[in-house]
Amino acid sequence: MAGNEHESIVQIRDDVPASARVYGWALGGKDNYQVDRDFALKTAPAFPESIDITRQNRLFLYRAVRYLAAEAGIRQFLDMGCGLPTDNNVHQVAQRFAPDARVVYVDHDPIVLAHARALLGGDGSTVVITADFRDTQAILAEPEVERLIDFDEPLAVLFLSVGHHLTDADDPRGIIRTVMDRAVPGSHLAFSQIVCSDPDRAADLDARMSAAGIPWQNRNRDEVDALLSDGLEPVEPGLVNLMQWRPDPDQPPLPPVPEELTPFVGASKMGRDFCEYGGVLRKP
Repeated sequence: MAGNEHESIVQIRDDVPASARVYGWALGGKDNYQVDRDFALKTAPAFPESIDITRQNRLFLYRAVRYLAAEAGIRQFLDMGCGLPTDNNVHQVAQRFAPDARVVYVDHDPIVLAHARALLGGDGSTVVITADFRDTQAILAEPEVERLIDFDEPLAVLFLSVGHHLTDADDPRGIIRTVMDRAVPGSHLAFSQIVCSDPDRAADLDARMSAAGIPWQNRNRDEVDALLSDGLEPVEPGLVNLMQWRPDPDQPPLPPVPEELTPFVGASKMGRDFCEYGGVLRKP
């Protein structure tokens, strides 16, 4: 997998948790440090649903990309804040159903970039670039984006489980609009983020994440709906708890949950409004 030619060497810190590594551990990944595992185990008792919904988001990725490639006819994907590579990455799913699909991964976490370039080698149809997904103007000007993404053809832009990392100060609507305004009709946006309707729990989670140095802003469902309402049409079944977005019991399973996290599996069935929320939207 190709990368930027002008990257500086960034030290990978193992003394503070990283959201990509915490997320990857819940998916059964091995690319994490003790600080990440400690943070997850400290947070999970207060938010036990987090283990389920992390995995539900990853399962949604498969179904969403399958839909985009197999049914919507999308052949180019821009994955913003892609996270650590694991099984059934965007390019693997897309190219399974559309062998000519092209994928650009975007992330600025140095451990994500190191592993992605080691594990996601290919034929030039899939690349990873170093960029902050908040800086959509710079991303659109990247040479690899210009090489692989034809903005005269429909594309899919993925913001999966990163919406909560966009605070209001980041202007999330402007970030999304910058790239979707450039996209032609027939393009799609796949979006998800953690939502919570309990203000006290939401404030607790915001505080925990901020204290760990992880940008975070909870939203409720109405706030996410409003964020994504600018000229985009939700694909059926709309914006929902991701468990309800075209569920498929026969899709490929995820690796097992790490043993330390198994006590929290199933907590999302408790009925609290704390879930990963989102869906796929089309630009008419």
